[in-house]
Amino acid sequence: MSSGSAHQSVDSLRPPPAGDLLALGVAVVFIALSGPLIAATAAPFLAIAFWRCFIGSGLTGIWVLLRNRQSLWVLTKRELKLTAIAGVFLGLHFATWIPSLAFTSVAASTALVATQPIWAAFIARARGIRIAPAAWVGIFIALAGVLFLTGVDVRLDSRHLIGDLLALAGAVFAAAYVSVGERVRQTVSTATMTFLLYGVAAMTVLPILVIFQQELIGFSAQAWLMILAITLGAQLLGHTLLNKVLKNSSATFVSLTILFEMPGAAIVAAVWLGQTPPVAIYPAAAMILLGIVIVIRSSSAIKEPLESPPI
Repeated sequence: MSSGSAHQSVDSLRPPPAGDLLALGVAVVFIALSGPLIAATAAPFLAIAFWRCFIGSGLTGIWVLLRNRQSLWVLTKRELKLTAIAGVFLGLHFATWIPSLAFTSVAASTALVATQPIWAAFIARARGIRIAPAAWVGIFIALAGVLFLTGVDVRLDSRHLIGDLLALAGAVFAAAYVSVGERVRQTVSTATMTFLLYGVAAMTVLPILVIFQQELIGFSAQAWLMILAITLGAQLLGHTLLNKVLKNSSATFVSLTILFEMPGAAIVAAVWLGQTPPVAIYPAAAMILLGIVIVIRSSSAIKEPLESPPI
């Protein structure tokens, strides 16, 4: 896909209008609640991943069929292919990050999965996009924080290493999903893309759930209510509000604001679930946070080549 030699526009940190700022705050709250809600749900983690995507696709699909059915018939083969690829990556993101909460704390898992911009930078570099020197500094700081956090986590319990690795894998798959998904959003409406994307993600999780022999149904009414809350809150309302805010605010401002999910989820998990991380985790999480902030702030210095290789 030809992109020309122009630089990406520099993102402003100017806050959005008051109404959008409130919407952004609500979105971050719902997204921050996702990890603690998942950890507190009495259902297999892969089942939560499946139903989160399946219900999200169904609810969005109803909206698309009622309001914009024509958008489905005009999709090109390229758009369908890229949407399917993005959906597979999204499904793998949920299939790795959500189970990580069974092995490590919400604070550690949330901090590690937040490294998605770091892996997105590596993917961009592999595509031939130049990464600003300041971004490499941020990547180094964040990865040092990852090693520090993982070391602390493993000393607490060797099983935490499994959760840390799953959370990091979730971050990598999230980066891959965003890298492909941003191409789809250039020509496909958000609702149409979400409907198909979540459907493919659910079908990606389903065989993994079967392989690990986890139950898909038979949960308590409370568990179903929790799954519905996760879907309506983080999956639909949270990300829908983020898309709304992006119309009037820079991606840099929104990306930096989303990082409040990390401390927010840790606080909720500590108060609600009694998960109080050791003091040593906080400087590690701070290093990760600082590194991500530097990478996001440096994103405007990335230059695209004349040709971006197809995915």
